[in-house]
Amino acid sequence: MKNRVAQFGVFVALALIFSYVETLVPVFFVVPGMKLGLANLVTVIVLYKLGGKEAFWVLTVRVLLAGFLFGNLFSILYAMAGGALSFAVMVIAKKSGKFSVMGVSIAGGAFHNVGQLIVAVLVVETYSVTYYLPVLLVAGEVTGFLIGVLSDRMLKTLKKINL
Repeated sequence: MKNRVAQFGVFVALALIFSYVETLVPVFFVVPGMKLGLANLVTVIVLYKLGGKEAFWVLTVRVLLAGFLFGNLFSILYAMAGGALSFAVMVIAKKSGKFSVMGVSIAGGAFHNVGQLIVAVLVVETYSVTYYLPVLLVAGEVTGFLIGVLSDRMLKTLKKINL
């Protein structure tokens, strides 16, 4: 039990560090607020190493802490919506057994942006923001692929060193 709690703490801390690093890196995309999703690397790794329940809690705690430390209520709302939808899709994709780690991460990246777009439609009370959907899907797939490649390599390395 102690080992599990320690692992959880390490993963939350790592995800929080990645969230902070992302606030420091100026990323100039077409859509304001778009990020690389470095903290999602931790979510994917925890999903594969510890399971869905643990990954859900790492994601939730990271979003809340990052939002309170580096953002605001709206950033928490957007991140939670994107994270929840992304997480649900990744769990379904992983359980299907038809997707590699990269495929699971790509699906998560795309649906993260869909979740945030749904919140944007509700907040601004107009569907005009859905014009960003094609750009967001492509960006989510690209960042999901990059996070998937990193996750796959890290999972293989962790397996080699018996962690």
